Amino acid sequence: MDLALLRTFVTVHRAGSFTRAAALLGLSQPAVTSQIRTLEKQLGRPLFLRKARGVTPTTIGDELAHKAAPHLDALVEITERGLHDDSSVRTLHLAGPPEFTAERALPALSELAADDGQAFALRASFGNAEETLEGLSAGHHDLVISTVRPRGALLTATALCDEEHVLVAAPRWVEEIGAGTVRDKGAPVLENLPVVEVHESLPFVSRYWASVFDARPAASGTVVVPDLRAVLACAVAGAGLAVLPRYLCAAALDRGEVQELHEPAIPPLRTYFLVARTGTLALPHVARAHEWLHRAAADWG
Repeated sequence: MDLALLRTFVTVHRAGSFTRAAALLGLSQPAVTSQIRTLEKQLGRPLFLRKARGVTPTTIGDELAHKAAPHLDALVEITERGLHDDSSVRTLHLAGPPEFTAERALPALSELAADDGQAFALRASFGNAEETLEGLSAGHHDLVISTVRPRGALLTATALCDEEHVLVAAPRWVEEIGAGTVRDKGAPVLENLPVVEVHESLPFVSRYWASVFDARPAASGTVVVPDLRAVLACAVAGAGLAVLPRYLCAAALDRGEVQELHEPAIPPLRTYFLVARTGTLALPHVARAHEWLHRAAADWG
């Protein structure tokens, strides 16, 4: 059996779409369709059910993918190792949210990229979960850090770490509402405070209110800026309350530039996932970066 046909088949199986598989393989969609039809003729059985949006594997298709994919991934690894000797430098393309990628992931990977004898070049790009996962599916990235766990067989996700969210404001706002007032009276005491957020929909504040107060925030954004680092700077300057990841505002809390307005018994958490295209963890530089990030995450707390 032609290995090229099997490679195309496994890619379609993982992508769930001839169009997406064609983009990953660098082929035209008619070429992918033709190869799948050839393989189906050879086997005498249909491998996919065509639908309005993409394809779904038949039972035979799932069985073939289960048997063939690990061996094809192993062949890719052998080929990659053979094409790149120990002195060559591979390029790792990473994407994720700007703040977490800049503050957490890039410092960790920069240390790995500078490691003598095992270095790789590093290219990073920023975007939201939808943008970066779509780019990963299309083959533009090798690894993506995402707050959304993707569905389907094309992408493989593992939990990386949890991020604690804290409600903070400059000390003058804490003095104005009074220490312990939020604990005693709940969310209503906060309704007259200005809010600093990353979007008009107040995603961080709304998530915090729902988790801690079982309510929706009544306030609207006073300052809206699409970067959590800028949100922190505005909160420090006294622009209003903000909900921020603890890792991002820990230093400002230690310096007293902002203070926690509320300390719930169970703080809201958000999980980050490390995502790769299925099969690409067989590539040494991708596997090493994946493992290194998980090791670093163990110390992020």
